[in-house]
Amino acid sequence: MQTQRRKRMLTLVIYDISSDEIRTKLANRLFDYGLQRVQYSAFKGELNSHDREVLVRELRNYIGGERDIIYVVPLCDRCARLCKIVSEMPAPPVVEEEKVKLV
Repeated sequence: MQTQRRKRMLTLVIYDISSDEIRTKLANRLFDYGLQRVQYSAFKGELNSHDREVLVRELRNYIGGERDIIYVVPLCDRCARLCKIVSEMPAPPVVEEEKVKLV
């Protein structure tokens, strides 16, 4: 039986966690998944659907306060290309040009 290959999608993880200790542990865990920090409480990276679901289940362990919240946002190729960044300083693109496939 052949295993079906899962498509990887750009995934954003954005969070607001009240505890410094838990926030640091969460950031380290997101690095373990190969995600890159784009803001202090925002990460991006390519994840397949299985890894994204495993991550979502794990993230419940990082919610401690009643106002703590974590967003996991998968983006299709088109949505990632349409993303606009507004900044005074140069910022890396959401999607690197070599990953954009023209159809």
